[in-house]
Amino acid sequence: MFKQLLLAGLLAAGTPMAPAVEPEYRLVVVSESGDIITWIRVKDGRLEAERVVPIGIMPADIDGPHNVTVAPDNRSYYVSVAHGTPYGSLWRLDAFNDTLIGRAPVEFFPTTISVTPDGDLAFVANSDFYGDRPRVNPLSIVHTPTMTTITNLPVCDMPHGVKVNHAGTSVYVSCMHSDELLELDISTLSIVRRVKTGSGHAMPGGGHDLDAHKDYAAAASSGATAPASAPTPASGSSEHAGHDMSSTSMTGPKVGPDLSRECAPTFVSVSPDDKMLYAACNVGYTMQVWDAATLTFIKELPTGKGAYNVEPSPDGKFVIVTNKKDQSISVFDARALTEVARVPTTKKIVHGIAYSPDSKLAFITQESIGADPGAVDMIDLGTLKNVATLPVPAQPTGISTWRKP
Repeated sequence: MFKQLLLAGLLAAGTPMAPAVEPEYRLVVVSESGDIITWIRVKDGRLEAERVVPIGIMPADIDGPHNVTVAPDNRSYYVSVAHGTPYGSLWRLDAFNDTLIGRAPVEFFPTTISVTPDGDLAFVANSDFYGDRPRVNPLSIVHTPTMTTITNLPVCDMPHGVKVNHAGTSVYVSCMHSDELLELDISTLSIVRRVKTGSGHAMPGGGHDLDAHKDYAAAASSGATAPASAPTPASGSSEHAGHDMSSTSMTGPKVGPDLSRECAPTFVSVSPDDKMLYAACNVGYTMQVWDAATLTFIKELPTGKGAYNVEPSPDGKFVIVTNKKDQSISVFDARALTEVARVPTTKKIVHGIAYSPDSKLAFITQESIGADPGAVDMIDLGTLKNVATLPVPAQPTGISTWRKP
């Protein structure tokens, strides 16, 4: 009944702007607490809900759709669903009629999704927010034409962000608890480099998650697979020695971020020219910038509290970070690497980012608090002002842009 009420109660409301021609793109938003997908259009300067689609397999419980990504050909889209029987799953749906094309099993609490430019592979980060720690969680790799899970590759402790570069050669993963960035070679589906972004998550008893299982680190570096649920050694074990940073594939930058404090990179994104990486430090309240070719550290910039998502605009002019604990977004000049605006949002818990194809607008999801709905805000990137908002119920999180093929 709750889900039916959500579907019936979704309102299309916004702050009007000057009349404009309706663009041939839509926004796709998933609501984690309501098991719904909301399609939104920009019409006459307003945000308007076009259709609402239920998703999930457990009518009595919350399935928890977390992230959404549109396929490169814009004919389908993918949703990570956090809960299931017993694991999460990756759904592929038709972009025109929202029917299910296929569903692939993944692991515990899948979060972000990234798809190769040819559309053949999807990479899903399994964050496992509620499992025992420390542990090494897998990255699920799915063959999308058949929606078959190829492998669950052990990568790090709490992978959350994943992004394929535009050339389709590399995948980057941000690891919250082990405080790392990883690079995978798509041709071999193996980890080729990893670097530290911070001190690691402080564990009960004073330890840090960077002291993860050395054998798992070696397996992940070689591309070997191992059961995601395999036990980690006890705190006093000789195997509990941390990552071997002396090997070629594990070498970190000579000059890097402050490793005496925690970063907890929630998301990682790639610049449109594939030259730079951007990582949002959820605990460090910063954005880190890395050279993608060498995986060396460039700069760290302060953000608002709780930096969460990070995305560059399609034209490469701006990089936006959502400040989840600050009711704002930080807008950075991508060339100068300086913050040019701190734009307030209409709701407190700021989450995802999407852009219009022409890079003139940004769209920001904000989660719900109790009965108060969340929202999608529209930011004019010419004036750096919030120009419209649409209430969206049931904890809107992931957002993606669909273009008419």
